[in-house]
Amino acid sequence: MPKDQGIGASSKRREDVRFLTGTGNYTDDINLMNQTYAHFLRSDVAHGVINGIDTAAAEAMEGVVRVFTAKDFEGVGGIPCGWQVTDRHGEPMQEPKHPVLAEGKVRHVGDPIAVVIAESPELARDAAEAIDVDITELPAVIDMKAAVADGATKVHDDLTSNLCYDWGFVEENREAVDQAIQNAAHVTTLELVNNRLVANPMEPRVAVGDYNRANDEHTLYTTSQNPHVIRLLMGAFVLGIPEHKLRVVAPDVGGGFGTKIFHYAEEAFVTFAAKAINRPVKWTASRSEAFISDAHGRDHVTKIELALDAEHKFVALRTDTYANMGAYLSTFAPSVPTWLHGTLMAGNYITPLVYVNVKAVFTNTVPVDAYRGAGRPEATFQLERVVDKAARELGMDPAELRRLNFIKPEQFPYDTPVAVTYDTGNYHATLDKALALTDYASFDARAAESKARGKLRGFGIAHYIEACGIAPSNLVGQLGARAGLYESATVRVNATGSIAVMTGSHSHGQGHETTFAQVVADMIGIDEAQVDIVHGDTARTPMGMGTYGSRSIAVGGSAMVRAAEKVINKAKKIAAHLMEAADADIELKDGQFSVAGTDKSVAWGDVCLAAYVPHNYPLEEIEPGLEETAFYDPANFTYPSGAYFCEVEVDPGTGKVEIVGFTAADDFGNVINPMIVEGQVHGGVAQGIGQAMLESCVYDDNGQLLSGSYMDYAMPRASDLPMFEVDHSCQTPCTHNPLGVKGCGEAGAIGSPPALVNAVIDALHRGGYPVDHIDMPLSPSRVWNAMQSVK
Repeated sequence: MPKDQGIGASSKRREDVRFLTGTGNYTDDINLMNQTYAHFLRSDVAHGVINGIDTAAAEAMEGVVRVFTAKDFEGVGGIPCGWQVTDRHGEPMQEPKHPVLAEGKVRHVGDPIAVVIAESPELARDAAEAIDVDITELPAVIDMKAAVADGATKVHDDLTSNLCYDWGFVEENREAVDQAIQNAAHVTTLELVNNRLVANPMEPRVAVGDYNRANDEHTLYTTSQNPHVIRLLMGAFVLGIPEHKLRVVAPDVGGGFGTKIFHYAEEAFVTFAAKAINRPVKWTASRSEAFISDAHGRDHVTKIELALDAEHKFVALRTDTYANMGAYLSTFAPSVPTWLHGTLMAGNYITPLVYVNVKAVFTNTVPVDAYRGAGRPEATFQLERVVDKAARELGMDPAELRRLNFIKPEQFPYDTPVAVTYDTGNYHATLDKALALTDYASFDARAAESKARGKLRGFGIAHYIEACGIAPSNLVGQLGARAGLYESATVRVNATGSIAVMTGSHSHGQGHETTFAQVVADMIGIDEAQVDIVHGDTARTPMGMGTYGSRSIAVGGSAMVRAAEKVINKAKKIAAHLMEAADADIELKDGQFSVAGTDKSVAWGDVCLAAYVPHNYPLEEIEPGLEETAFYDPANFTYPSGAYFCEVEVDPGTGKVEIVGFTAADDFGNVINPMIVEGQVHGGVAQGIGQAMLESCVYDDNGQLLSGSYMDYAMPRASDLPMFEVDHSCQTPCTHNPLGVKGCGEAGAIGSPPALVNAVIDALHRGGYPVDHIDMPLSPSRVWNAMQSVK
């Protein structure tokens, strides 16, 4: 194969050709014959009783095909939750029904009440405005602590309270942690908010339902990160459609960031309605609609306490968190503040005792679920902020306090007190690399130069570790997962030697069509152009769990390796027959099979042709064809880690923060495509900075979304960001997957928020403003007000 291809090469993203030339095929590009259009009438109040819905005027309008309300969905299941959490008392969480259309009550602004299907989007929208809905408004439940107070208005009348669960982990450590904190030489305490975010992928959600009455088959085209899971949830639990009669297709998807993992009511609706009217039904979200219907992210309120001994070693950590679930339980929502958050609270450090308490709360807001990082950014932000504050209180260099408490390289594999085992890592190496790249030793000179210009310069450090490729299935099943977390791949070799790889993973911007091809081509020694990656269609790919949690290369890639190994082993048998040699003597290199110690060889293409034209073929020993499938269920998470450094200037007159430098030194294990990895880190850092400086999803006391458009919700722009220095040369390969890889897609969003906030707090302290904390986003007004509060 060419030297500039295969594992470790920065191959250009092949999918970008169609994206950059406007020839991509997104869900909104799909238009079917005789198609109709759906418009959802959504609640404009956060909480209320539905007294009646009068659809007569809408139904009488020209071009209206049908109007649906909840009564049309009697006997239809609710949108299922994919994870059940058991609380610290051993009781299952409270799990209310999530109807496709609101039944009896509305529970958040944006809750769907009725749907108009018409001949055009404009007619559907106009008709929806003619529907008369009689609602008695109820008090909105917005504040999480107030929501769980005695006598609080209930979001769901059939539940005992607004508390979904009260989770403690590790519960048997609780008393020991309390005692250690009570007896510690020093305790640092911090209260903070992890702000609510809207994912805002470039492409809003779209769903197109189609029904073939001739064979009773349904097809859903949707903007999904995991079409097989949507087929399973919607078919089995909502609409009762057998899986072999339901096809789900997720074509090109313009970004997801977690919010397109979940099964949404709109997908179930268009699938149901297409059969009901015997015509295709299409729904495309407007951007404003996305703000009130896409799952939101983050939204935690936390108190964290870090106890240290007289030598400044960490001895215990305790956190108490309120986590917002919103009005309903989204697909993976219960797992995010628990198993994806609590299990990472040890961070990169030796902390003998950790206790995490999480109270998940129902409120009259849009449901909250996984958003890039999903629990790990929340854990890292708490931990890295309290470590930085502890260093300041102790008068220590924040880098050295971290170094003092790092898990040492020789201690791996390392069993943490929060039930996970880190297989590899070298946190000292990433710290040293970041220090070198940022010229940390010269910071004081740069700070002096900033001061001469009337600016305050600060330096922020954050270390992160995350758990990617959540697994294994038997473990997560015990923790409440209602699905397996394996991945699948089929490697189909054509008679001429080209290859089609069908994967259950899904690409929505990650570059899978490039990197997956690199892996398979490298194993065989052929040109990457000979390998085609097929994904996103349940009719063409084996059952898989999709793409989220930085799992694609570690889990999906490993399934491909296992399937390709099966193909190669069979091909070696065929080659051995062709060369009249023993199977054990056959070697494969650069697309040539050879007999060890001889000059006998046969090309990959010749072996493939023999498999499909078996004239000279051991049919009594090997069946024809060359195609294999593998399912890979990981033995453990992968644990990427890194050091993120941020340098800022603060204008003391306005509170405006400017990022003047940002460095990321990551350990991703073995790297398949360095260019794509660098791009993933850049994108993640940009999103993390967006959270830390700009983005905030805000509700008023009545449950009205105050930041429901780009006029009020600030997204990061190129002018807000510096050029990032990205390095991934510190590599400790994963020990339990065949590629030695770790996830990389979420790292940037995990490490960047605490690094930026730490930098701003450092700048203020250096400038004589002893501010301990500012909640994100660090807008100029927040920074300026914090400065004034300590004058």
